[in-house]
Order: sequence, then structure tokens, then C-alpha cells
Amino acid sequence: MNPKYMLDTNICIYLMKHQPFAECFVGDVVISAITLAELEFGVACSGESQPKNRVALDSLLEDILVESFEGQAARTYGPLRAANRERNKDALDKLIAAHALALGVTLVTNNEADFRGYAGLRIENWVNPQ
Repeated sequence: MNPKYMLDTNICIYLMKHQPFAECFVGDVVISAITLAELEFGVACSGESQPKNRVALDSLLEDILVESFEGQAARTYGPLRAANRERNKDALDKLIAAHALALGVTLVTNNEADFRGYAGLRIENWVNPQ
């Protein structure tokens, strides 16, 4: 089954704190290995909340597959970064955007402004739909 959506880090955090979106089927939604790295960093830095956050992340990953960042995503990243050189601060967002473009999926984010301007990237906000 080919995924339809890739979740950004902020949406994963939202899902860990709130109810999941029931409209999706297992396999329709994935996260990038880059997003998992960001989430693992968040768990590692969460102090006393670390055990609770570990359980929440592990629970989220029961139904959401992690897509490896492979060759096509790396090849997509180069031109995307070159076209957006003025945006220096968001290196991980560029990697996630490149990964979504390489897979041909819609990126789901609650920070749409972080991903606007990437040519060809489809984005949706499931928390605050327009």
C-alpha cells in the first residue's frame, strides 16, 4: 500500500497529546525518519516526563510507519534547498519537505508557514483546516 500522507513533527506531537484522526487507515499515513529523529530528541530532553512521552511515542508508532530517508529523497533535497537558500533556519523542515516530495505524498502540518514556498509540495492542516 502506498502512503497518502506524511506527518510533520508538530502533528505527531498533537496526536500524542490528543485523539488520533479516525479518517486515516494504517498504511495511508507515514512519518519521515527525520521526523522520528526530532521526536526521539524531544523524548530524550523531556526530563521527568520522559517515561510518559516514551509511551506516547511508542503508541503513535504502532499505527504509523516510519519511511527511511533514502536516495530519491536525498536527490530531491538538493534542488529544494538550492531554491530556498534564503531560509537558513529550517534545515530539518527542508529534509522533511524533500522526503514528502520524493514519495509524492501530502505533508500534514500545523505550521503551514514553515512549508509554504516549496515548489510542488502539497500541505494540509488537520488541526486547523482552512
